[in-house]
Amino acid sequence: MQAGVEADAAPAPPLFRRVFAIEGLSILAVFAVLLVIFMITAPRTFLGYRIYMAFLASVPPPVILALGLTFVVIAGEMDLSFPSIVAFASYVFSALFKFHDLTFIAMALTLVLSAGLGLINGLIITQLGIPSMIATLATLFFWGGLVTIISNGLTIAIPNIDGTAIQMIFAGRIGAFPVQSLWALAIASFLWFILNRHPFGENVLFLGDNAKVAHVVGIPVEATRLKVFTLMGFLSGLAGILLTIETTTYFPNQGMGYLLIVVASVFIGGTSIFGGAGTIVGTVAGSLIVAIIEAGLVASGVQGFWTRFLIGVVFVASVTLNAALEDPDRVPILRRLRMRLRGSTRLNRRSEVSTRERETT
Repeated sequence: MQAGVEADAAPAPPLFRRVFAIEGLSILAVFAVLLVIFMITAPRTFLGYRIYMAFLASVPPPVILALGLTFVVIAGEMDLSFPSIVAFASYVFSALFKFHDLTFIAMALTLVLSAGLGLINGLIITQLGIPSMIATLATLFFWGGLVTIISNGLTIAIPNIDGTAIQMIFAGRIGAFPVQSLWALAIASFLWFILNRHPFGENVLFLGDNAKVAHVVGIPVEATRLKVFTLMGFLSGLAGILLTIETTTYFPNQGMGYLLIVVASVFIGGTSIFGGAGTIVGTVAGSLIVAIIEAGLVASGVQGFWTRFLIGVVFVASVTLNAALEDPDRVPILRRLRMRLRGSTRLNRRSEVSTRERETT
């Protein structure tokens, strides 16, 4: 009986698949390989500490945006409006600080407004039935145009924020170490807990996997979508505030440069474009990969226009690797290769059997 159970047991997956099944490990491996390559090609830059301090100062806003977008994509949706919410948050915070001498109150009001913009995105999607990609593409233009109208297209500089309590807390330095990176790490840790250990994270994963089944089993589908887009708006506002405090400037197209790199970071990090699967660790690693490629190519003496080309190569390789590790049959070329190998294995077995039969006769 025991032998029968052992015979029926499913074979264990290969060791490399079990190792790379650890959350985000495959993406972290890609980041480590790129880091080693750039250490070799640009040792004067990547063997010193200054480049890493620059990373930790500039990466937190796109990381925070990518973390919010990860929840949206896992839920089976898309949000393209976050660059405009970043600009909106930057304007509101800068205006309240410069013209009304508000700091922490300005931050609180900005975050509430940003969450409200995200909620409006969610209401447009859930109540009007417009697909999220189309709806948020529309609000990308709407929020961006509105903030440009309100600000008259003018830049607001707030150099006086340097040295204030809010600057020291959210964008100061501990020695040479940027504080905002600690905030990004704390947010990533909190969202990891929400996604993996909280009912809301379970609802998001279930919703992205199959919305109809999620509704049947009692998950509040519309409420979950509204919460996801509200969270994205809140995190977009926070990213805009951190960016403004670091650069001490608002300008009308602030945040627009983040659109492609944030989307790339999420999918490079292993989040499924079909929804229902994604990791926080992978998203953080994907953001670091995008950042290190740009700096690494410049430091290595490669012309800057190669940056997007290499990001595209890494994009395709990372998505393919994640799909192969999750289920090799989802990659057509691997599926055909496995079928050919199985076919050749069967032919070899048949030939061995026929050879044995001939020898016995």
